[in-house]
Amino acid sequence: MSRLRTSGVEFRRVTDAQEFGQVAVLMGGLSAEREISLLTGAAVLQALKARGVSAVSFDPSEKRLTDLVAAGIERVWIALHGPGGEDGAVQGALEWLGVPYTGSGVLGSALGMDKLRTKRLAQAAGVATPAWTLLTGAADFPRTLEELGLPIAVKPASQGSSVGMSRVETAAELPTAWRTAAALDPVVIAERWIIGREFTVGILQGQALPAIRIETPRSFYDYQAKYFADDTRYLIPCGLPAAGEAAMQAAALTTFAATGASGWGRVDFVMGTEGTPMLLEINTVPGMTSHSLVPMAAAAAGIDFNELAWRILETSFARERT
Repeated sequence: MSRLRTSGVEFRRVTDAQEFGQVAVLMGGLSAEREISLLTGAAVLQALKARGVSAVSFDPSEKRLTDLVAAGIERVWIALHGPGGEDGAVQGALEWLGVPYTGSGVLGSALGMDKLRTKRLAQAAGVATPAWTLLTGAADFPRTLEELGLPIAVKPASQGSSVGMSRVETAAELPTAWRTAAALDPVVIAERWIIGREFTVGILQGQALPAIRIETPRSFYDYQAKYFADDTRYLIPCGLPAAGEAAMQAAALTTFAATGASGWGRVDFVMGTEGTPMLLEINTVPGMTSHSLVPMAAAAAGIDFNELAWRILETSFARERT
C-alpha cells in the first residue's frame, strides 16, 4: 500500500485486490438516467472482476441500502447517474451506514448536480461561464430573450446527460422548452448559446486528464449523441496549443475545488471565438460506457479501462471513518 498526494489531498494506492474487501457496484436506480447507469455499472463490474476484485452488482431500486451492511459489503463503487445517485442523497445514506464510497462526498455531489450553484461558485472562483437567467415561468420569457438573445439553451438545474435540455432558436419554442425542463426540476436555467467548440476535461485523483474536443453533427451534444450515436467525433489531442489546454485543465480543477468535488469526475466547457473556456457543467459520476469521455481521456494518458475503474475504487479510502 502507498499513498499519493495531489492538490493537497492524499489518495491511497492499492496493489492487492484483497485490500478492497467486498465491493458493491451501485447501478440502476430510479432517475431518468437509469439506462446509462446500468451500462456504466455493468462495465465497471466487469473491469473490477477482471482485476481480481470481489465485486457484485447492487440496484438500490430493488434492494434497501441497509442490505449492503447485512451482505458484508465493505465499500461501494457508485455508478448511479442523476438525482438520487449523483446529488448527495446516496452519499449521505452511505455515510450514515458507515460504508466508504467512490468519488465526491455529500456536499460536492449536491453542488455538482446543481448547475445553478455550480455556475455561481465557478464565477466566484474566476472561471468564466455563459451568461444565464433563471426561468420561473412565462413572465420571465421577455426578459430572458432581451438579455440573452437567441439561440439559448434551456435546461433543468439538476439533471445530467443533457436530459430535459433544449436548444431554443425562436421565441415560439421557449414555452415548450421551459415545460420540458420544468417537468424534471422546478429550477430551470436559460443560458446563452455560445457558438464554438465543445471540450471536456476528466479529473482523476486530483489530476486533470487530457482534454477532449467533441464534434457532433447534431444541434448539440445531446443524450443520443453522448451514449449511442456513432457520428460523434472525439479529438485527442484536442487541437489546442499546450498553453490553452493547460489553462482549460486548470479551470477544470478550480471548478472542481470550488464545488467541493473530489476523487474523480468531468468538467465540460465551450470555447467561443474569443478563446476563453467557459464552464457548462461538472459531472461527479460521469458515464463509464463505450461512448464515455473519461475512459477515452484516461486511455490517452496510458490508463486502460480496468485500471481506471481500479483507481476510482481507490478514492473510496478517502471516505473511511478514522
